[in-house]
Amino acid sequence: MRLPLFLALSLVYFAAACQSTSKGKEDNRNYPIQKTDSEWKEILNSEQFRILRQQGTERAFTGEYWDNKKSGIYYSAATGQPLFSSEHKFKSGTGWPSFYKPIEEGAVIEIVDNSYGMVRTEVVDSGSGSHLGHVFNDGPEPTGLRYCMNSASMIFVAEDEEPPAIVEEWEKEHSK
Repeated sequence: MRLPLFLALSLVYFAAACQSTSKGKEDNRNYPIQKTDSEWKEILNSEQFRILRQQGTERAFTGEYWDNKKSGIYYSAATGQPLFSSEHKFKSGTGWPSFYKPIEEGAVIEIVDNSYGMVRTEVVDSGSGSHLGHVFNDGPEPTGLRYCMNSASMIFVAEDEEPPAIVEEWEKEHSK
């Protein structure tokens, strides 16, 4: 008798958590790149908007880069900002592109995420606060971290490819 009651209460709890529209994150930062939803929708496709601006997640093993083995740089699809290098990518077996560290300090920001009844760490680009994925403490050395990213949140540029305009614009505005 107790087990069915426990299962019923658990089901109600998890259903309510999954229906929540609040992401449960505290982020009051002002990012350098600010746009309205309409402006974001003009530059992002519907999947990118859902992930980058609404904190969505693509299904495992469906994203373009989960098994990418080419050398190059991964950039934010929202801003063109460099995020991760293929040098730091590893096969995690999770079905999402995974990295053990960002390309440089300050490229991403980590935010506590209490959504869906869990405590996780959300990863956003530091240029616009756009959602990239989450970071977990089960990665390889030397950091022990696994930055688990959504392919749709990034643009990959191989070493021998010309970068798209959004990347060139970022580099022009932020080159040192």
